[in-house]
Amino acid sequence: MALTPSNMMPLGTKAPNFKLVDTKDNIVKTLHELKGASGTLVMFICNHCPFVIHVNEELVRLANDYSCKGLNCIAISSNDVVNYPQDGPDKMKQHAIDNHYPFPYLYDETQDVAKAYDAACTPDFFLFNGELNLVYAGQLDGSRPGNGIPVTGEDLRSAIDGLVNNTPIRENQRPSMGCNIKWK
Repeated sequence: MALTPSNMMPLGTKAPNFKLVDTKDNIVKTLHELKGASGTLVMFICNHCPFVIHVNEELVRLANDYSCKGLNCIAISSNDVVNYPQDGPDKMKQHAIDNHYPFPYLYDETQDVAKAYDAACTPDFFLFNGELNLVYAGQLDGSRPGNGIPVTGEDLRSAIDGLVNNTPIRENQRPSMGCNIKWK
């Protein structure tokens, strides 16, 4: 488990579009079909990463808490499934079912989407406003497996609250930390 920080895409960056298969229903979906009215949270996750497993319940809570406020969440797995078969599409579908994901769980087979977002780790979070401009790139909160800090989602929730309430979002954003994306 290599601890890797996110790359911190510059604020204001336009969300790169994509067309990926949703492993939950095997239907190809685009960013523009999935975007939320007030905002869109793009999360790079995977099935096996202990950092993602550590926050899975909070990701579900967060998505459920903010969906009524116009925020749509999108999860993407970009890991190399040849060397990490536990992250393959069939296992992604089962993982989404087992964890009650209320959001699409997309498979980035070519890894082009992860590269377009400059994603580096799992989990990696990118929060975009209604016009798909980046307003937050950073950590969920300070909790990591084994550090004893409770998972609250406070950093990301603060940014989402700012977005949906049209109040300032902290510009000093801490990078997410997790396992590196498993590149081909």
